[in-house]
Amino acid sequence: MKTFNLKTLAFAAALPAALIGTPALANEPAAKGASSMTAAAQAPITEAEVRAAQQAWGNALVAIATEYDTKGFAAAKQLAEQVVDSAYGYQMGPVLFKPTLAAAPQTFRTEREGAIAYFVGGNPRFKGDSGFAIKGWRSFEIDNAAILLKGNTAISMGNVTVIDAKGNRTTVDKTWGYSRGNDGKLRIVLHHSSLPYQAN
Repeated sequence: MKTFNLKTLAFAAALPAALIGTPALANEPAAKGASSMTAAAQAPITEAEVRAAQQAWGNALVAIATEYDTKGFAAAKQLAEQVVDSAYGYQMGPVLFKPTLAAAPQTFRTEREGAIAYFVGGNPRFKGDSGFAIKGWRSFEIDNAAILLKGNTAISMGNVTVIDAKGNRTTVDKTWGYSRGNDGKLRIVLHHSSLPYQAN
């Protein structure tokens, strides 16, 4: 597995121009809070954080599947909503999400509703979705080909293998892109997944 670090401009140069040379605000504690949020959002992403985010995604997938098997659809959907809200960056804008088993005209799930529908199904607007996350997954493996780090963004590419309760394995080619939110936490802003190419 390779990790690439790209040199970026100095931290101060990366700050929005509006924050440079701004007069002090009357409410100094609020200004300090905003400054702390900006600093958290601009902090460089590390390889360890990317790996932790990947593990959290896999653990969440298994948790949704287990929730469905033990408590039913409603509980699994509620958990999937929590996972999407905490792991993905839909609150930051569109997410470039192309699931493995999605077809036109709903191939790309740039909005939250489409992501939740893909994970658990049950949405009449997305009739082709049977719920990828509720297929009985019990474990996973992640094999990164490379992780690219660039300031407060990162991209990883490799294989993800999910294993169901019977031991059946499904491997997909996966690319994740991460951006740090204002709260300092990593959010998935790019998620592309596809089945490996098989020559005839």
